[in-house]
Amino acid sequence: MDFTLPPEAEAYRAAVADFVARECLPLEADPASLSDHGNIPPAMLAALRDKAKAAGLWAPNVPRDRGGLGLSFVALAAAYEEMNRSLFGPVCFNAAAPDDGNMRVIHQVGTEAQKDWIAPVVRGEARSAFAMTEPAPGAGSDPGMMLTRAEKRGGRWVVRGRKWYITGAEGAQKFILMARTSDDPRRGLTAFLFDAAQPGWEIERRIPIMGPEEHGGHCELAFDGLEIPDERRLMGVGEGLKVTQIRLGPARLTHCMRWLGLAKRAMEIAAAYAAAREGFGVRLADRETIRVKLGGLAYMIEVGRLLTMKAAWALDQGARAKTEVSLAKMHVAETLNRAADDCIQICGARGYSTDTPLEWIYRYARQARLVDGADEVHRMVLADAYAREGAGLWRWGA
Repeated sequence: MDFTLPPEAEAYRAAVADFVARECLPLEADPASLSDHGNIPPAMLAALRDKAKAAGLWAPNVPRDRGGLGLSFVALAAAYEEMNRSLFGPVCFNAAAPDDGNMRVIHQVGTEAQKDWIAPVVRGEARSAFAMTEPAPGAGSDPGMMLTRAEKRGGRWVVRGRKWYITGAEGAQKFILMARTSDDPRRGLTAFLFDAAQPGWEIERRIPIMGPEEHGGHCELAFDGLEIPDERRLMGVGEGLKVTQIRLGPARLTHCMRWLGLAKRAMEIAAAYAAAREGFGVRLADRETIRVKLGGLAYMIEVGRLLTMKAAWALDQGARAKTEVSLAKMHVAETLNRAADDCIQICGARGYSTDTPLEWIYRYARQARLVDGADEVHRMVLADAYAREGAGLWRWGA
């Protein structure tokens, strides 16, 4: 396993790093760069996106023949880490969740007409959402508990049910919807595509959350007779679980790529403060307690990078990489939380204030241990893998 980036990947990573340093980071110092929901305002974002397009950095995860750059997962791992050195870096390149995963899965398994359907999202003219999670006792980490139903009537499917915590739903124009089409335990779910303008559904509320939000927030949706043409079915009837597996595995890993960038940013801020701040005649950076904290974070970040890159390499080899992704997801989520907490501690009141992005990262970080599978779910995945494979869990290769 060679960790040297191919020339194209290194060139893209370097260009992204330069763009973030020149265009994104300076904006963070201005409170006007953060909207009421803690994200970059749309007009400011549009200007940055135009610059990213002009620089040839747009949509790295989309195939070239569909308007993107078609980069490998290894190349994306290096680039996404650089993007999220800024709080809102990924969205500037059209590489943020949930659009990132939605574009990828449709280009991977969709028909040509369905790829045309998602094209406005690729161009940055629309946003999308992935509607799967439901209020209890419905589907959460276990999609098999799905209660939302789609019934076939002629050439259309009629949907009734509820979803909640749907990221980006407010203002999104394109939706991927998971619904039950039979009671078969393995082939009972089907994936559909629908447009926001269609009748038969509504957003009941935007759910307030602890941290800063993605554009469109996290919403509760109600479906009462939404009709979806059969040609908007993604893959076959009963293949919804397969769609979720194809989408969520890589999506979990791209989260890790971005979270590593935030963890490194937190450490960067704390290290700079410790180097400049003195107390009782000693720089903080020279105190053993501070050096231990920074050294521990450096270790955790590097382990997370290696786990993430291994999983990215495995995906590029065509493997499903389920255990590799779970290992990375669990470790990097913990790393981001540790980085945010330790770096606020190092910076003291300054870290707790809004004078640095640390408090933003701290509030954002807590969701990392929940989204796309809670820590406990990924630990069960690893336990099951060990029970099934034994020492083979640690094999070399994909």
